[in-house]
Amino acid sequence: MSALAALLLCFSTVGNAQQRGLTKARANKLAQEALTAALEAYRPTATKIWLAKKIRHKDGSEMKFEYNVFGDKPADGRSLYISLHGGGNAPAEVNDKQWTNQISLYTPKEGVYVAPRAPTNTWMLWHENHIDDLFDELIKTAIVMEGVNPNKVYLLGYSAGGDGVFQLAPRMADRWAAASMMAGHPGDAQIVNLRNLPFALFMGGLDSAYNRNGLAAIWEKQLDSLQQQDPNGYTHLVRIYPENGHWMQRKDSVAVDWMAAHVRNAYPDKVIWVQDDRIHKRFYWLGVPTSEAATGKTLHVRIHNQTVDILQNDYETCFIYLNDQLVNLDKPILVTYRGKRIFRGRVKRNAAHIQTSAERLDEGFIYSAKLTLNNGKITID
Repeated sequence: MSALAALLLCFSTVGNAQQRGLTKARANKLAQEALTAALEAYRPTATKIWLAKKIRHKDGSEMKFEYNVFGDKPADGRSLYISLHGGGNAPAEVNDKQWTNQISLYTPKEGVYVAPRAPTNTWMLWHENHIDDLFDELIKTAIVMEGVNPNKVYLLGYSAGGDGVFQLAPRMADRWAAASMMAGHPGDAQIVNLRNLPFALFMGGLDSAYNRNGLAAIWEKQLDSLQQQDPNGYTHLVRIYPENGHWMQRKDSVAVDWMAAHVRNAYPDKVIWVQDDRIHKRFYWLGVPTSEAATGKTLHVRIHNQTVDILQNDYETCFIYLNDQLVNLDKPILVTYRGKRIFRGRVKRNAAHIQTSAERLDEGFIYSAKLTLNNGKITID
């Protein structure tokens, strides 16, 4: 019997238990079984991608990549570094040269170091809508093929690659353990989404093209201010080298060790999510219907002491995913919306949520319960 068939059989037997509610132990067991089955189900796809060193998107675009593996594999799994090359609106051979340079630009002491080749040759190398999906596939593939720990996935990039980090770090913050931006331009990046993501910024003080140096200084002040207001968030490191221009003479390589010192917090106590122009339906333990997602919409929720505080919500409907790492599901929880109590009670664990969330191949994103807020009222799925 295949792993997937065994899992389906396992889930088919929990109907009666589900009516009574799963125990924590049973939910944990189902989570491990669901994750194992999902990993095995994805293995043929991962093997094909890893051997070919390319991923094809449903829109027809293709992302090639090269990788190197460094150091011994730790007991808790390998690290993964996704390193973005520069270039931009230039002939393919120019961007190919930038890609070749990126392949050997940084050397972690341990981990899988992957340098992808952007699918396009536009200014929007790493801003295109397909990039997020391609990186999701790349991470899942590395988890299966190299035993990567999803809590140790890092993003870095130089020049146009730095532009990409500015964009991808906030909008995919729940994927990264830390991110480092080198010599890039922030554009319209959503800085507040970095609340739970350690973020480093490296810039030459003489790098004045497109006001990169000036914007780096502004971001430093903004990150300092955000951390002062919220001391448990916005961990950051900023290095502006006054004597350097666009090329920092590899001084920025210290970013690799800085990132390696951080692991992802998959269950932060507070999430601030401002929707970018590239729409997402999930962010940490929050979700929204794709049909309602729009640039600039904000969802701000805090969990503490069995209480879920919905502080700001621009959606008619939103979802809050729960597990026993976020709250004790054996005890009642309280939900408030704009300071008003809207729910108090027990929330049952649900096998279907476990099975669905395991498809991400990420143990840190397996949830056993779900709350739906619709027009100010809570329902339990």
